[in-house]
Amino acid sequence: MERLDIVFPCLNEAAALPRVLDRLPPHSHAIVVDNGSTDGSAAVAAATGATVVTETRRGFGAAAHAGLLAATAPLVAFCDADASLDPAELDGFRRLVEDGEADLVLGARRPGRGAWPLHARAANAILARRIRRATGYPVTDLGPLRLARREDLLALALTDRRSGYPLEMVLAASRAGWTVAERPVAYAPRVGRSKVTGTVRGTVTAVRDMSRLLRAHA
Repeated sequence: MERLDIVFPCLNEAAALPRVLDRLPPHSHAIVVDNGSTDGSAAVAAATGATVVTETRRGFGAAAHAGLLAATAPLVAFCDADASLDPAELDGFRRLVEDGEADLVLGARRPGRGAWPLHARAANAILARRIRRATGYPVTDLGPLRLARREDLLALALTDRRSGYPLEMVLAASRAGWTVAERPVAYAPRVGRSKVTGTVRGTVTAVRDMSRLLRAHA
């Protein structure tokens, strides 16, 4: 079983972190990237033994990429730090990559009651349809839970530092000829308020970022 580093972009997730970091799969290590928290998230993460990285540039992509650069394990995964996703599910993702069945594994969220606002779910469905047309990948969700090999991810040379980072990864994987697999994952109500899809404004900003990337890919 190969070692796995799990990157958790983090902005004020002190209440959720203990629950999240208690669910790591075997042979894995957490890298919590503090993106300007004011609630002591970094201290909470450090107390669990996680590696804490500080990224002063605000943005999901900035935090996610800082975690990737800090990773040393052969495999790297990304997971939200808000307790909406279970990092233990990454063990199944790891097996797909280790067995050569996929280069990148994405989690397709299966939401529980109250876990996914209607406006965010509708925007995600439209985005997934556009990704299918652009790449040929039969994806149904651009979910944040994902896993691939570290060296392969670095070779993609991703540049987006905002909410378009997850989409840029999939589009770059398509151009590189990667095999992408999707697996269903449970999606629970997050602890606290989402910084992106929890608000209409955040969702609109994400859609704009991703539309720009799709146009460039086309």
